[in-house]
Amino acid sequence: MRKFHFLSSHYNPQKRGQLFPILKAFIKNLSFTDHERIAMYQISEKEVEFVDDLKEAEICILTMSWNYYLETHQYDLAVDYIHKANTAGKQVWTWMSGDFGVKLNLDANFIVFRNSGHRSQLPDFHKGMPVFISDPLQTYFNSTRFIEPEWGLKPVVGFCGQANASLKQTYSEIGMRVKHVLSFQLGKTLNLPQPIQSTSLVRAKLLNKLESSNEVKTNFIKRKKYRAGVTQQKQQHHTTKEFYQNIMDSQYVLCVRGGGNFSVRFYETLAMGRIPVFVNTDCLLPLETKVDWRKHCVWVDFKDRNQISEKVKAFHKTHTKESLYNLMQANRSLWESYLRIGNFFKANFL
Repeated sequence: MRKFHFLSSHYNPQKRGQLFPILKAFIKNLSFTDHERIAMYQISEKEVEFVDDLKEAEICILTMSWNYYLETHQYDLAVDYIHKANTAGKQVWTWMSGDFGVKLNLDANFIVFRNSGHRSQLPDFHKGMPVFISDPLQTYFNSTRFIEPEWGLKPVVGFCGQANASLKQTYSEIGMRVKHVLSFQLGKTLNLPQPIQSTSLVRAKLLNKLESSNEVKTNFIKRKKYRAGVTQQKQQHHTTKEFYQNIMDSQYVLCVRGGGNFSVRFYETLAMGRIPVFVNTDCLLPLETKVDWRKHCVWVDFKDRNQISEKVKAFHKTHTKESLYNLMQANRSLWESYLRIGNFFKANFL
């Protein structure tokens, strides 16, 4: 049993999405059972003890995200907690939410968990964290076991999502990026700026490159808007089932950054037991010292994006039907064992 400390007085139920992820398993209504906790979060109340005294804690957690403290003008509250924990000889777990990081100027002993960011620009105490998702196999296919796709000598690459190469969309995204940079420089936003580019255009060009190749078979559903424009009841909408069915019907799935420098699709692909075609844009991935990510995906550095078809074909040629299915099963197992919320923290940090 590990001893945790956090300040419940920092918790804002109106901003639950900004709560440190592992705490979501324990800050629940009274009717929530431990059986439900294990199923949903892969952690039991029997594995954790929450203590009131900082000195007794093994792990100290900043209750809410850095984004929350900055946006609500409570930055000093967060810093005060970290300094008190450090004085007690404790390191503090913290996290950044959303597509973009926020700028911190703090000399202290703490870890920043985050989904996004540019690896080469970040210090070592910034750690990659998966995007935590519910099990799509269980939700949409009534199964928790890996389901084999059809085999073929030619690789099948899937994609379902926004890929709009129109000039209107391109100029709109570039305009938003320029506006973001200016707002950051003027102190009007805390979110760090991103490269000035249209990620929809980048994605569309990659899809066109794959479609024009004789080396691969493509299985694409191109949307003009993010999530096909659906804004409510997303999980129940038929386009979400189409999204996962597209992954199911493919062997490989194109995964490239969106607004932030990370890909949710990367984790969705692993959860489905498929192989990401991962376009690396200086991404911060979780478990960098524990997982050789190049063995779990077709790795394409951004500078080599024009060779994406050739890289998929070369990767596929190294595999037999049996070895490819073994890799897909390994990807599913990797997601189950290390990339779900409770298992991520337990297996690597608890």
